[in-house]
Amino acid sequence: MAKAKTIKKRGTRKVRAPKAAKPGFLTGRDLTVPLLSLGLLAITWIVFGRTLSFDFVNYDDSFYVYQNSFISDGLTRAGFMRAWTHPLVGNWHPLTSFSLMLDAQIFGLNPGGYHFVNLLFHSANVLLLFFVLRAMTGALWRSVFVAALFAIHPLRAESVVWISERKDVLSGFFFCLCIGAYCRYAKKRLSLSRYLTVAGALALGLMSKAMLVTVPFLLLLLDYWPLGRFRFSPVAPAGSTDAPPPATTLWLVLEKLPLLALAAATSLATVFAQEPALKAAQDWPLRWRVHNALVAIWIYLRQMFWPTDLAVFYPHPKGHLSLAIVGLALLALLAVTAAVLLWRKKHPYLVTGWFWYLGMLVPVIGLMQVGWQAHADRYTYLPQIGISLLVVWGLTDLTTAWRSRRFVLGGLGLAWIAILMTIAHVQTGLWKDSV
Repeated sequence: MAKAKTIKKRGTRKVRAPKAAKPGFLTGRDLTVPLLSLGLLAITWIVFGRTLSFDFVNYDDSFYVYQNSFISDGLTRAGFMRAWTHPLVGNWHPLTSFSLMLDAQIFGLNPGGYHFVNLLFHSANVLLLFFVLRAMTGALWRSVFVAALFAIHPLRAESVVWISERKDVLSGFFFCLCIGAYCRYAKKRLSLSRYLTVAGALALGLMSKAMLVTVPFLLLLLDYWPLGRFRFSPVAPAGSTDAPPPATTLWLVLEKLPLLALAAATSLATVFAQEPALKAAQDWPLRWRVHNALVAIWIYLRQMFWPTDLAVFYPHPKGHLSLAIVGLALLALLAVTAAVLLWRKKHPYLVTGWFWYLGMLVPVIGLMQVGWQAHADRYTYLPQIGISLLVVWGLTDLTTAWRSRRFVLGGLGLAWIAILMTIAHVQTGLWKDSV
């Protein structure tokens, strides 16, 4: 640190500016981030920690682990080769297979070990999400609240507690690493090594779960807000003094083409792997699938704000949705989208949050129907981060003129977290065994 400079004289005595304290992990406000991080871990483990004593369930866990010798035998050459060349329960996700093989190698058929690894990945995702949002936006408290909602929402139970959903928490881990690497790439002078880091994280995420195929489009949304890389972005480019100037739209699109190629290759592999599951609904008309998709968008939102009547399986309504409900769902979708676009200059986070949600739902919304479910709790793991972001930033803007805003919003936020933790604790308990 440079020496303090003399700023003025008082009589014959020189008065020096006080030396600024060196930034450190345990000084002043620097305690805030580690304490908030510990708080996020605490609420995550309070809700999901008891899953370490839970059993396998006879809903796919047998196919994924305890009756699948290629997995339960641990790390073997035959298992390694099969993970690359054969689907696992109708999905091509070799990295998920490898992680389960490693669990079998370490824990055998002790379900507590598998639950521990699931929870470990989810805890890492919670912290990574907090750090990445804070790095992109510079907003500490809003970022931690979005991460807290992600950590303990009752809709997370299926992804975290169900061993068969290792693919959710594992792909979520590489998703957060990908977004974090992209933030670093965008905020500094562009470099090939940083770009390859983004591509590598995305590739690992795609090999964990193909749902990440729309991530390149999400990166374009982040370019708009909060990174401000578009020339027409309503925010200035974030980052340090060596941050590059805003780029042309053409460059930002071309920049994503290699990532889109990765996503396209994974999509093809997934379609071939899911051929049996696709055949189960191949005779369903497109109308059924579109109707269900429109309604499912709003069911997920209702479950986010009113998480009741959650289930492990929601039967597809097929042709039994009334045209009035479908029409209302479509009108609501168009109205919200129009409002988001209309208010984009004053509230740019609305665009990123809303299209984050819609875009990440596209692979699982049922337009290409896999299986017989109408929707599933696990499909909300990453998409609803966008809605949380939209709501938290929106409430902060709406209450700018309030007196004691921090205390009011803080109190309401803590109350909502406590309610969600209570519901999530109950929902988690339903997964303790097959009954």
